[in-house]
Amino acid sequence: MEARLQKWGNSDGIRIPNSILKSLNLKTNDRVDLIQEDDRIIISKSKRRHLTLEERIEMFEKSSNNEIGNIESYDWGDDLGKEKFD
Repeated sequence: MEARLQKWGNSDGIRIPNSILKSLNLKTNDRVDLIQEDDRIIISKSKRRHLTLEERIEMFEKSSNNEIGNIESYDWGDDLGKEKFD
């Protein structure tokens, strides 16, 4: 099947026929993965599911990079310009 790239804001877009969307059980705003292989673009249904707020908070809290609340352990780098922090 052939399609045409069309201007969409500062990008280009392609319309995917409804029959293909239905066969893949894709709906508007579903996430897809784009992979470039040589001169091909492969579009596939994303395997990642949408995380709930609770799941996102749990992931954040388990993160080893979570230094919020422990601001004194954060290295802001050398002073630049006229700012000075005591």
